[in-house]
Amino acid sequence: MSAAGLLPGDPALAEPADLAKLLGDDIIFGRLAPGTRLIEDSLIARFGVTRHFVRQAFVELERTGIVVRGKNKGVAVRSLSPREVSQIYEVRELLQRQAALRIPLPAAPAVIAQLEELHQDYARHLRARNFRGVHEANDAFHVAMFSACGNKYLVESIKHYMWLSLPVRSKKTADYEHALASERDHHMIIQLLKGTDGWALAQLCVDHLQGAKTAYLRQVADAAPD
Repeated sequence: MSAAGLLPGDPALAEPADLAKLLGDDIIFGRLAPGTRLIEDSLIARFGVTRHFVRQAFVELERTGIVVRGKNKGVAVRSLSPREVSQIYEVRELLQRQAALRIPLPAAPAVIAQLEELHQDYARHLRARNFRGVHEANDAFHVAMFSACGNKYLVESIKHYMWLSLPVRSKKTADYEHALASERDHHMIIQLLKGTDGWALAQLCVDHLQGAKTAYLRQVADAAPD
């Protein structure tokens, strides 16, 4: 399956990063399914750009982990098997639990203020059905929260596994009810950060991951041949 016919419109693209963002949106919001091949010639013809321009966009997408380059197969949207999903989320749970347990409680007022602002951004984008904004505010919220643990290497590891799980998370990115549930979790996270129960905070950070993972694995199972 190629990307041809799946891209929205024909906007002017000034930089390779613009094309990477456009393709990234299609991947994040499920318009390009896992396993879809991204064909250089199709993108060159559609957007009137050079091959170098397209390849630079692919480099940016590869950096984020949402596409992969296979030997003699070109570039494709990253696809994850149920086993890979389970292993990625096992690592995410370990990392996020430990980061949450390392956040000094009650959290610093500056941390709370930053998270409350991001929570408001998330809510504003959600009410406007701006799911790109919801996605960006969600990731910013979690990175800011885990950064309060004080270990930059742990935070970078969390960010890496957030990237790896994008094919899983994209299944629910534009799901309004799922986004509402995440909004409620974010509110509870802020309240727990104001208190002293680190174990409750850590467990919520783990529980928060389960919806997207469960939905992805269920969809894969339902699609499997009998």
